[in-house]
Amino acid sequence: MTVSRTQSTFAPPVMEARRWLEGVAFTDDLPLINVSQAAPVDPPPAQLRAEIARVATDVPEAHLYGPVLGLPELRAEVAAQWSAAYSGDVAPEEVAITSGCNQAFCATLSSIAAEGDEIILPTPWYFNHKMWLDMQGIRTVALSTGDDLLPDPDKAAALITARTRAIVLVTPNNPGGVEYPAALVRAFFELARAHGLKLIIDETYRDFDARTGAPHDLFTDLNWGDTLVQLYSFSKAYRLTGHRVGAMVADQGFLAEAQKFLDTVTICPNQLGQYAALWGMQNLSQWLAGERAEILDRRAAIADNMYKLADKGWRLLGAGAYFAYVEHPFAMRSDALAKALVRDHHVLCLPGTMFMPEDDPAAALGIRIAFANVNRAEIGVLFDRLASADYPRRA
Repeated sequence: MTVSRTQSTFAPPVMEARRWLEGVAFTDDLPLINVSQAAPVDPPPAQLRAEIARVATDVPEAHLYGPVLGLPELRAEVAAQWSAAYSGDVAPEEVAITSGCNQAFCATLSSIAAEGDEIILPTPWYFNHKMWLDMQGIRTVALSTGDDLLPDPDKAAALITARTRAIVLVTPNNPGGVEYPAALVRAFFELARAHGLKLIIDETYRDFDARTGAPHDLFTDLNWGDTLVQLYSFSKAYRLTGHRVGAMVADQGFLAEAQKFLDTVTICPNQLGQYAALWGMQNLSQWLAGERAEILDRRAAIADNMYKLADKGWRLLGAGAYFAYVEHPFAMRSDALAKALVRDHHVLCLPGTMFMPEDDPAAALGIRIAFANVNRAEIGVLFDRLASADYPRRA
């Protein structure tokens, strides 16, 4: 029987996890702690919502088709801010605005790979990346990482074949939370360049990087566009998840290929969302700095509370941006543990089995905690509940 494109991959993990809540009775004494999804649950700040309302009323063209590659003003703003932030040279023509970062990834892969080609993804991977590759008939080549969750360029080099088209990095990482050192990113860039591949770097969470200054120096390379495709999302920075606004930074010729995909799928990105992103970039830098400070404090709260779990045999493998990735001590697969935590401790998180190949032993051990929507006090309660989990342990 013929298998359709969608049948070739798994169900959306976040939606799957929500089904685990069915039949569980949460109480005031033990309410649900949901650390399964990283998307902000609060709306944009009031001043940004006011701007969206103003544009909706006063800018008639915001309700019409716009340019396929996005508003020229927003493309120019991204180019200017990226050039300054990365000490490089990014032109407006090298920026495309997309309907979210996921679409930027889909457009990128559609522009470089065909059925039967191969893409290298470090594990644990972002599940939507794997899903898209499955649905396109593109082979995902898993690049295993160690306890530090950092991919090894030498191991990646050994995986390159004649069908390899790109290497994908996500930094700060989803699901691992780790921030890839600039030297590591540069090493992957040189590896991709040497083999004529694209290096796709998803920097959705760049606004919440704990480091100051540029996270890498790739845009200082005069010929960065021959190798690099950078992806970004405005959703996390300005709480614009429902407006679906992302960006792709790449060589102008590459964007001409991506434009074919974008025109076919959505014709143009959301107009109101683009105006909102532009206004946010120009007016909300101090507000965003406050958001970053809050996320960094929650990251610190993870470290501050980890002693409660370390005594029970848990290990913290990575923490940063919106995520912590931990290894559990129990003699059960992570998917079974995640379901048990909902039932017994009213904690909803995602298991490592959703971020790795099924036959990878590490998949059974990992748990992702998305802490963007739980404050410091709630993180303390979360760790208390995890510490109270008492299941048979691994030998």
